[in-house]
Amino acid sequence: MAKQRIDVPLERFTEVAQAVSDESRVRILAALRGRRLCVCQITELLGLAPSTVSKHLLILRHAGLVESLKRGRWIQYGRPAEEAPAVRLVLGGIDESLGSDTRLREDARRLKEILKVPVETLCKTPARD
Repeated sequence: MAKQRIDVPLERFTEVAQAVSDESRVRILAALRGRRLCVCQITELLGLAPSTVSKHLLILRHAGLVESLKRGRWIQYGRPAEEAPAVRLVLGGIDESLGSDTRLREDARRLKEILKVPVETLCKTPARD
């Protein structure tokens, strides 16, 4: 079966590729597969400062790789409901190519434990607009 060709402008492709050129951002995208997470959950998973995680999320959002949704006091991040071709290509590559990566499997295991903690407990201060 022939693969479907995806035409993506070079500028758009490099913007998305640059967004996934950081290991932490790839780990965020892997963690968001099939779920939404708030910054405090991602911060706990990566062991980074909230400001660093927020910067990574901003880069991913500008590239169209994540979207945000406000739910009550919390802002949750997830993969976009409708993916542009460049985004679909990159996210598909992450999902298909990194499924057996040791670090991402450990992240998935840790995330299961993190998700058991109520967001209100994990997030010490409410999200601000």
